[in-house]
Amino acid sequence: MNQIEIKEITQGRGQICNDLLRTLPLWFGIEEAIQQYVLDVEQMPTLVAYEESRAIGFVSLKCHNEWTAEVHVMAIHPDFHRRGIGQELIETAKGFLQKSNFQFLSVKTLSPSRPSNEYEMTRKFYLAMDFKPVEEFKTL
Repeated sequence: MNQIEIKEITQGRGQICNDLLRTLPLWFGIEEAIQQYVLDVEQMPTLVAYEESRAIGFVSLKCHNEWTAEVHVMAIHPDFHRRGIGQELIETAKGFLQKSNFQFLSVKTLSPSRPSNEYEMTRKFYLAMDFKPVEEFKTL
């Protein structure tokens, strides 16, 4: 595998989001949701993982206040799953936020009460990254 470079981008965020989310229909299969993510990320800090010039993953951060941010949306191209790129993106996001004195980073995902093989992998990933379950929204 070639060297992966992660950098913040300020332009083209929506296009990268659109392109990568569409490679993951088992996670992002609702057209209206994809379109909303594409709009949302245009206004959010976004870090992109590149292999050479190809965007292979990204994370967009929603800043709630001066202390708290959340992973609004994150995607890794399926050809690059299980290679540590998601871990690198989260670690880079944590460092990025720490530079601005953010103290908390959260993420929302489907809980085990809604069975899904894909989201079971997602939950395991976030637990491995030291995220902890805090609250379950049963009506979402």
